[in-house]
Amino acid sequence: MDDSLAEELRQTIGALVRAARTVDTMPAGEAGILGYLDRDGPLTTAELAHRRAVTHQSAAKSVHALLDAGLLRTEPHPDDGRKVLLHVTARGRTRLTRERTQRATSLDSAIHGALTPREQQQLRECVPLLARLTTHLTARPH
Repeated sequence: MDDSLAEELRQTIGALVRAARTVDTMPAGEAGILGYLDRDGPLTTAELAHRRAVTHQSAAKSVHALLDAGLLRTEPHPDDGRKVLLHVTARGRTRLTRERTQRATSLDSAIHGALTPREQQQLRECVPLLARLTTHLTARPH
């Protein structure tokens, strides 16, 4: 089996993600938590830790920082009084939107500065393929 394509893709996408994050103004863990809650709705700290593949302590540290900044709020869990659900506040959603916009603007500038119109079209055609790969990877059992 020739896995050079897989390794090249892994390295390149990793480098692209790291480069795109250089414009971020908040820690990746905090932005990740806001993103999950924005996309998936309220979750517990334990659920966030599992989805982010980090320790509960690491997720809790980020959650506390976000709560202190007013970017999250809590409410009692409806099924388990020992737990709380985390929600993004309006302020948190505004901050997340700003982070996403900065990253997208930086990436858009790079696309237009580094790629010809034909290459931009080729890249556009690759996006559905990358989305299918992501779906396949997240759907399979680990």
